[in-house]
Amino acid sequence: MTQNIYKLSILKLDHRPFRDKRITTHCALVTRSFGAKNFYFSGVDDNNLKNGVNDITNKWGGPFNIDYIEDPLNFVIKKKEEKYIIIHLTMYGINLFTEINNLKEKIINKNTLIIVGGPKVPKEYYQLADYNIAIGNQPHSEISAISLILYLLNPKFIENNEFKNKKIEIMPNNNYKNIKNI
Repeated sequence: MTQNIYKLSILKLDHRPFRDKRITTHCALVTRSFGAKNFYFSGVDDNNLKNGVNDITNKWGGPFNIDYIEDPLNFVIKKKEEKYIIIHLTMYGINLFTEINNLKEKIINKNTLIIVGGPKVPKEYYQLADYNIAIGNQPHSEISAISLILYLLNPKFIENNEFKNKKIEIMPNNNYKNIKNI
């Protein structure tokens, strides 16, 4: 089993279930499957989102936590006071590929909060961030941003992702679905 040496949490700003239910769900699923332990979202509280992600965690294993954050700016301020490293993923930031080795060195074994936005992100998040990082300087999705940074931080995790308390798992097969009940 590969040890995850990064203590990562993701904050997705401004969930709008009427518009981007699947976007936020997929952000949470990528967060979980790529090794982060916590997913927070702001905007509209959504029990369907939380229940759906918790159902997946119950079947496929954890640990993984999903929580709604009513006041995300205050949440980030508190995390900063708790000495979290704050990374804001934005297309306006410094290119991830030039910063990845520096990030790996700076966040190893340190609590890190990665922020992704939805609609326009207020300037306070840019100012609170230790790093404003761009996956690319073109519009792109929050899902791709989360998956790329988590993969580049710890590529071995998805190759050897052992989740505890799983009830089912896929037995890789080239010809058909093979799911094993545990």
